[in-house]
Parts: sequence; C-alpha cells; structure tokens
Amino acid sequence: MKMYQVDAFTTELFKGNPAAVIVLEDWLEDGLMQNIALENNLSETAFVKFIDSDNYAIRWFTPTKEVDFCGHATLASSFVLFNQFDTGKTIHFHVKDLGIFVVNQDADGKIRMNFPVRRAEPVAEYPEALRQALSKPFKQVYLNAQGYIVEYESVQDVLDEMPDFELLKQLNGKRTAITAQNTYLDVAITSQDTQYDCISRYFAPSNGINEDPVTGSIHTGIAPLWAEKLGKNELVAYQASARGGVLYCALQDQERIEISGYGKLYMQAEIYL
Repeated sequence: MKMYQVDAFTTELFKGNPAAVIVLEDWLEDGLMQNIALENNLSETAFVKFIDSDNYAIRWFTPTKEVDFCGHATLASSFVLFNQFDTGKTIHFHVKDLGIFVVNQDADGKIRMNFPVRRAEPVAEYPEALRQALSKPFKQVYLNAQGYIVEYESVQDVLDEMPDFELLKQLNGKRTAITAQNTYLDVAITSQDTQYDCISRYFAPSNGINEDPVTGSIHTGIAPLWAEKLGKNELVAYQASARGGVLYCALQDQERIEISGYGKLYMQAEIYL
C-alpha cells in the first residue's frame, strides 16, 4: 500500500505541516487506520477513497483519534491527487457532516480549498483552566465549533507563549488557538515584502498534538475574525510554530472561505500489511 508524506502550507521541505496521505479503493477497518496514524505519529494522516476522477471521500486521523476536519491534510491530499494521480482539474472532497470541499490548483501550484466558515463568537465565560494554561495577557476569548480562539495584545506574546498543556487537556476536547494582529509596533514578520495580517499558534493536546505546526481548519474561524477587525476580505496569515507556514485566506461570502497554500512532497513509502 503506497503512502505519501507532504509538507503543507510551504514551498520548502521541513517547513509547514507534514501530513501522510493514503489513497484507497475502499476504506480500511477503522482500527487499522487509527493504528497507521499512530505509527506515522504525524499530526494527521489522511485517508482518501476514490469515487471517480473528480470526487473523493476523505477522513483524517491524529495519532489518537479521528477528527471531523483537517485543512493541512486536505491540502496534502489534494497535492498528491493533482500530482500523482489522473485526477481532473477540480477535486470534490465529500466530508461527513461538512458537505463538499471544492479544491483547485493554480498554474504555479498553489492549491485553493473552499471550506465552510466556522465563525467564532466572543464568550465572556470560559474554563478557569484556559486562563491558567496561558501565561500572557489576552484581550478577548472566542469560541467556534473547533475550539477557543484567544486574541492576544501583541504578536510578541503569541511568539513567547509557553502554555501548560496538561491544563489545556482539561477543556473537554476543545482545542486552543492564540492570535494577534501583526503590526510593526510589535514584531515585523515579513516575507518577500509581504506583511502578514495576523499571526497565530494552535494547541491540541487532547488530540495528541501539543502544538500543530500549521492548521488550515482553525483559520476558518481566525480569518473571518480578523477580516471583520481589519475591514478586508483577503488576508495573509502566518502560523508561528517552529516549522511555520503561510495561509492565504479569502472570504467568499458569509458562509464560505477559500484557504490556499502550497505543498512539497517529502516522501513516498510502501506500507506492508
């Protein structure tokens, strides 16, 4: 059984977020897929089931559980299908509970993924464990279907944060993102004259991932939040993990968002079962 590993949301090896991708004619048994994900020990392993050359079902597993949505492993899967398989110019991923994700690839290799917006709403009450787990001052806490999004006062605080992962595990499975607007007053993080609109980090210890390198799914909540604050529908976001990655975010309407990025093939492997 062939497996691919792709670094997502980057053009460089050893940057972005690595994901494993396995393309199947039929689903494997759930326990076997979980064991493969555990063996890979990546933040996500994607299993993609062929329907036809334009349509695929997709599922995502962390080392400890199946998750309902993963952006970077969707990008990695799209990269594999566009570059290693005889697929069409547009891919339709069929996702349980979330409908169809439409994905296209530009001539320069950028992969554009159309996702549902998972809007974050401000919350006045949140678990004390969240406050205790974060050491830096923050302005506001938001919550969406995926987890808490915490707005920080400064980019430097986002970069310097060292959360207590044991306390974050107490949030009933909710994950945690921290984010701040990028301004030259705090820290100037630029790349090829591009100033990022927001800087974020993402923690999911309850899913076996202390810090996720680059997270497409949480930006379906982060990007609309900053789009409203900054008065713009297109943003360039940087996720400031040790590996780092760039996400190009464009609000399509109130319900859909396009999140785009690049991928880099790291490995092709053979699994012996």
